[in-house]
Amino acid sequence: MWPTDAAQLEALQRQLAARWAAERPWLPPESRGLRVAAAFVATGSGASAWAAAVIFERGALVDSAVVAGRLEADYVPGLLAQREGKLLAEVVHQLRVLPDILIVNATGRDHPRGAGLALHLGAVLGLPTVGVTDRPLHASGGEPGPARGDTAELRLAGELVGFRVRTRASARALAVHAAWRTSPETARDLVLDVGGDGRTPEPLRQARRLARTARGSG
Repeated sequence: MWPTDAAQLEALQRQLAARWAAERPWLPPESRGLRVAAAFVATGSGASAWAAAVIFERGALVDSAVVAGRLEADYVPGLLAQREGKLLAEVVHQLRVLPDILIVNATGRDHPRGAGLALHLGAVLGLPTVGVTDRPLHASGGEPGPARGDTAELRLAGELVGFRVRTRASARALAVHAAWRTSPETARDLVLDVGGDGRTPEPLRQARRLARTARGSG
């Protein structure tokens, strides 16, 4: 599921985008706390990289994992799955607790073929996913208001694919993406629910911290 050939990956992305529309939408569990995972890759010199994954439940860290590895390809817009996908899948598999949903530092439906890394990873793992990035990839839209929780639609070819979300008052808004089995509204609500005090959602912030700490120790 992680082709190294660009043409094969592009064909797979089109297949995943078609599957996305037919997948059953994710709903959070009603009988227990939501287990929210996040995964992040920190790059080093050359092709070296460190991936970290965490799980939060009711605001508390309940599991984490870190793996060292190598990037599979150079960065090419729209082909991030080729570069980081295999390493991200590996670190999520190292978690001992099964998450309900996974936040990934990547796009989902905001993608030239409708299946960015966040969506692709969710399909491979069988986990609902949400993408969070600093800026959109191809989608466009206005800026949200200055207050925490303000949002603005992101659209690509007329489709609502995500939102710009103000996660902290007056801080730069994040791009929040629909990905595997999630809608733009679900992605928006989840990111605000697990936001913590910072601009980056707390699970993703902690995964980033662990990956960068591992890089510094390596």
